Amino acid sequence: MPVEARNLEATAGLKPGDNTALELTIVMPCLNEAETLATCIRKAQRSLNELKIIGEIVVADNGSTDGSQEIARQTGTRVILVEDKGYGNALMAGIAAARGTYVIMGDADDSYDFSALGPFIEKLREGYDLVMGNRFLGGINRGAMPPLHRYLGNPVLTTIGRLFFHSPCGDFHCGLRGFRKAAIMQLDLRTTGMEFASEMVVKATLRKMRIAEVPTTLSPAGRSRPPHLHRWRDGWRHLRFLLLYSPRWLFLYPGQLLMLLGLLIGAWLLPGPKMVGGITFDVHTLLYAALAVIIGFQAIVFAIFTKVFAISEGLLPQDPRLNAVMEYITLEVGLIVGIVLVLLGLAGSIYAVGYWDVHSFGNLNPSRTLRIVIPAVTFLTLGCQILLSSFFLSILGLRRR
Repeated sequence: MPVEARNLEATAGLKPGDNTALELTIVMPCLNEAETLATCIRKAQRSLNELKIIGEIVVADNGSTDGSQEIARQTGTRVILVEDKGYGNALMAGIAAARGTYVIMGDADDSYDFSALGPFIEKLREGYDLVMGNRFLGGINRGAMPPLHRYLGNPVLTTIGRLFFHSPCGDFHCGLRGFRKAAIMQLDLRTTGMEFASEMVVKATLRKMRIAEVPTTLSPAGRSRPPHLHRWRDGWRHLRFLLLYSPRWLFLYPGQLLMLLGLLIGAWLLPGPKMVGGITFDVHTLLYAALAVIIGFQAIVFAIFTKVFAISEGLLPQDPRLNAVMEYITLEVGLIVGIVLVLLGLAGSIYAVGYWDVHSFGNLNPSRTLRIVIPAVTFLTLGCQILLSSFFLSILGLRRR
């Protein structure tokens, strides 16, 4: 992710350009936090002193116009100017500039307690790669989180994340978290906005990093301006990221369900009309069942395409199960299966024309003829899809330097 950043100030006690490795860097993304920034820095400094940690504080400023940069410089804090807008951009610039072995990130609006970092350090020293704060375990003070976020937004998105990725985290969006810098840099984080919080948890989970949680408290933000968070827009960005990073839940499972329903209903109606509760189901329902099979198959193919592309681009880790399946799904196998289905479709179409010929190409009973035509068209469509998909999958699998 290209992030334009400039180093304005050295950490207190270190000369500019000094790359001395410290134990801890505390990174604070900042955009017009003049009311609370100094308080957060003082708490962080006190925490470093009390824990006897050799560390630094980095403010990743995302274009403040209220004097936040000068406030940080006056405290001896290192300031990184991040020109590309966005919460993720600011954090990635701050993390990249960190000299510490460990990094703890937290918002600069005084909603998180930087004077209570001991539990994070303990877990990091035990060897965990990512240590998440959990506000629901530590406590959410009155007025700190809107009810919609507390009882719907955060629980729903966290539940989806845990379901999709089997993550152990109970609070996906906690802004106070610690991690080994080397481990997080390996994740190649790319999102630029608030969904950065979800991306870190998801990628760390997928790469089977060691993840722990510690209780943390959330207090009302100390600033008077409106929050940068946009409830619906940022909530959608989090949900969109979770869906895009899980081809199984976005494409595969819905596709399998559609195909299964289509096949079952199709097999039920193919011999003839069926009546249920005084309602007759005939070829019209059969047509929709065939459509469900086609759309479901296409969704499954999209799941494979997405997974292969994401792995080849380094967005997702290697999947041993997919690799095992791909040993059998070759271009040649796809071509054979596709050709067989096309031939079945052609055979069914020829049979339908022959049936029409027997009736002197006149009017036919749709309830009978469509039971031939619909399966034939379905076979033709699936066969063509498999032929085209096999070639495209082979292109995705080409080795690239």
